[in-house]
Amino acid sequence: MPAALSFATRDASTGRFGMTWRVLALYSLLTIALLLALSLPFATDYVGVDNDDRMRLVVVRDLLAGQSWFDTTQYRLGLAGGTLMHWSRFVDLPIANLISFFSLFAGQRQAEALALAVWPSFLVLPVLFSAGLAGYRLGGTMAMHTTLVLTVILIVSLNRFQPGSIDHHNVQVALIVGIAAMLLAPAMRARDHAIAGVLAGFAIAIGVETTPLIGAVCLVVALRWVWHGRAFRDVATAFGLSLALTVTAAFFATVAPSHYTQVTCDSLSYGFYALATFGGGTLFLTASLASTWSFRGRLAALATAGGIVAVAVLLVAPGCLANPLAALDPLLKTFWLDMVIEAQSALAQFRLDPTSIGSFYATGLLAIAVCVRSVYRREATEAHLILLALLAVAFAVSLLQVRGSIFVHVLAAIPLGRMIAELRTAANAQPKNLRLGLAFAGLTLASTPATWALAGALVPGYSGNVLRAELAGGAKPPACTDEAVLAPLAREPAGVVAAVSDIGTSILRFSGHRVLSAPYHRNQGGMLTQLHIGLSNPRQAEAFLRGAGVTLLAFCPGNTETLLLADAEPEGLYADLLKGEVPAYLEPVEGAGGAVLRLYRVKPE
Repeated sequence: MPAALSFATRDASTGRFGMTWRVLALYSLLTIALLLALSLPFATDYVGVDNDDRMRLVVVRDLLAGQSWFDTTQYRLGLAGGTLMHWSRFVDLPIANLISFFSLFAGQRQAEALALAVWPSFLVLPVLFSAGLAGYRLGGTMAMHTTLVLTVILIVSLNRFQPGSIDHHNVQVALIVGIAAMLLAPAMRARDHAIAGVLAGFAIAIGVETTPLIGAVCLVVALRWVWHGRAFRDVATAFGLSLALTVTAAFFATVAPSHYTQVTCDSLSYGFYALATFGGGTLFLTASLASTWSFRGRLAALATAGGIVAVAVLLVAPGCLANPLAALDPLLKTFWLDMVIEAQSALAQFRLDPTSIGSFYATGLLAIAVCVRSVYRREATEAHLILLALLAVAFAVSLLQVRGSIFVHVLAAIPLGRMIAELRTAANAQPKNLRLGLAFAGLTLASTPATWALAGALVPGYSGNVLRAELAGGAKPPACTDEAVLAPLAREPAGVVAAVSDIGTSILRFSGHRVLSAPYHRNQGGMLTQLHIGLSNPRQAEAFLRGAGVTLLAFCPGNTETLLLADAEPEGLYADLLKGEVPAYLEPVEGAGGAVLRLYRVKPE
């Protein structure tokens, strides 16, 4: 291999493998202890603050209650018949098993609390192991430790690894950093890339958010095969075959036979199954047959294979080339999607809160600059090109939706960790060189998104107001999502509840009712019905209520969606309810007419 494309593989001082179980245990225990210490004393609930955490618990409860493994319909969400969820059972399974285990010696509530604390804490281990291994493979022992420190800070500052966080994003983070670590293997070993293929397959199965990154990973492996030829044959074939086999196994393990021919663009379906297995199989065959060809021959073979895969995409799932949320009804975009921060583009987020932009994008840009610098200086060139490709794709996705920045940040810790380690070594070697010392300190601070978030919060604006409110402390006022507030609703006979989407998952969690609306794009019918109820005049709203079979209306006066609907239609039902004008077909529920939540029964016709 040319010297310019060599990896930094061995610690110059010891020549030994640096990522040991002792190192992993030390950092993992420290991280988990910090997570628990910073969250448990202030926790008011054992479920995470995100709607997805509450919804995941409802889904897991249904699985434990006997719902079929292959049936992911949430029958208590949306219009009659329920809503088919797009989440993977691979995340439900370990959480359900933990709850079952803890229920052997604890009550149901305690078992859930223990399981929801253990699961995100457990995921800290694979994230730190992969980050440390990637840092070591890129720059040796010191780079490993700096990468681990940056990753620990990231994990602690995120809410995705705190107790109660059971959404699938923490699993996806573990898979992406694991893939990066395998691609950075110093030797071209088939084993590492076979593992990368397995992890990529599981990433596709768990959620579509990572598919652009998985596509970039496949392209990286294919281009490395073109460059290295015969020496990379076993590596490329191992990756392609393991990817195809893993997606195949995941498809048949989680998709119901009645859905085998369906193509959906937000979950593992025939579309992603066919394309992933076809793409992996094409890479396997191309590398098997053309590895001995010339560089131009291999490049032509890859171009042909890529063209075939592109045609397959257009034939099998052309709709998946677009944003799955692009087909949302305009009402849902206005009154739901445009209010979801993680779904905002960089431009929209800048307009909403310019002081927060640094926390989403500064660290990623810095990591990209470090990779470009290292490539230019021919320092572990191939490894930095791999990271540059992954970072560029993740960063591009984050420009479209800020939620993608979580993958940028976890990948950025790898090249930034190496650069910080180099500056530290140089600064220690020249203690009188103030510029080196300042560069080391400055890069260290700039390499953590938390630094940029804090800097943005110190500037007057929305972020600063949120920070000051948090620092002010004090008891939080009751909310419509609180169990005590929803208690009168839970005591009512099971029926159908109309409520704003933000409290839908809490109603599902704390009661046996079916709820029209919760913030999930597959439930467009239920969400639109709820919006029309709030926007329509009382007579039209009655028709929507009765048409959907609603028995209870849970009205949350202080909710943002409630206020937006009332402001958008001053003659609508929600505007009237805010003014205290209750139509004759609604009967206030005794004891449920407080300032936080008002509950009304829909009288029979």
